[in-house]
Amino acid sequence: MATAEAVEANPPVRRDTGSFRLGESLMVGLIYLCGISSILFVLAIFVFVFGEAAPLLWGDYGFSFKEFATSTQWYPSQPSNPEFGIVALFAGTAAVSVLSMVLAVPLGLGAAVYVSEFCHGKRKETLKIVIELLAAIPSVVWGFIGVMVLSPIIIETTGASIGTNILNGGVILALMSVPVIVSVGEDALKAVPDSYREAGLALGASRWEIVYRVLFPAAKNGLLAAVLLGVGRAIGETMAVLMATGHAVQIPTSVLDPVQTLTATIAAEMGEAVEHGTQFRVLFLIGVVLFGIAFVVNLTADVIVKGIKGKQND
Repeated sequence: MATAEAVEANPPVRRDTGSFRLGESLMVGLIYLCGISSILFVLAIFVFVFGEAAPLLWGDYGFSFKEFATSTQWYPSQPSNPEFGIVALFAGTAAVSVLSMVLAVPLGLGAAVYVSEFCHGKRKETLKIVIELLAAIPSVVWGFIGVMVLSPIIIETTGASIGTNILNGGVILALMSVPVIVSVGEDALKAVPDSYREAGLALGASRWEIVYRVLFPAAKNGLLAAVLLGVGRAIGETMAVLMATGHAVQIPTSVLDPVQTLTATIAAEMGEAVEHGTQFRVLFLIGVVLFGIAFVVNLTADVIVKGIKGKQND
């Protein structure tokens, strides 16, 4: 009787099935929209950039794609016979990006391991705050640091005639990429279950052996993502590279040579180019090349990850 009286006093709430299903359908649709929005945005940007560059392929612009892909000469403002060779620009981009990753990847992954596994308490929180502050520094400020601080140091220690060169740009890009690698790498390492660490300790492994033989294999996908984000930051950076690399069109033979990168070329010359002129459209074509580089980097990483997963399943 008591149970029946309680039910009568507090009758169950009846849910409106139609309204519930409508709300659920709306939420599912919103989730799908959010999921595909990034793809749509990327496609829209690519279509816009390629649309501005495409007239070079069939329009009367006096443009040679063969010269663009094989020449080292970049003289877009030459009135009689402008030259648009991308080889030197690509070489400069590759040199600065590779040097920055050589410096940033070991430093970033090492810092991620230290923050995740060896640092505790207030020291850990302080380091995380400092790393986040490094990521928040604007690129133009990094450029000023490269020109005003790092350049005199390079000239004094190496005897170089100019301090804005590949070494300067590589160090600046490495410092800019490290916070991204540390943040994502630490998250990947923390995502590894504690049972893995406990199992390693139970087998008598040292902390470094646990990091190398247990955590790195378990978190390799996340660590690879961290490295790729660092690579993307290095390739796509503009203002700091423009200020720190010397902006000289040449094939580098030393880390002390000044160079000009693809992104810096777009930033420096877009404001001077005649709208819808040859130089204007070539700069958009360079943007298409940067899209292609990003696609190749991500595709390579995806193939590597799938290959690793396939070996594990076998």
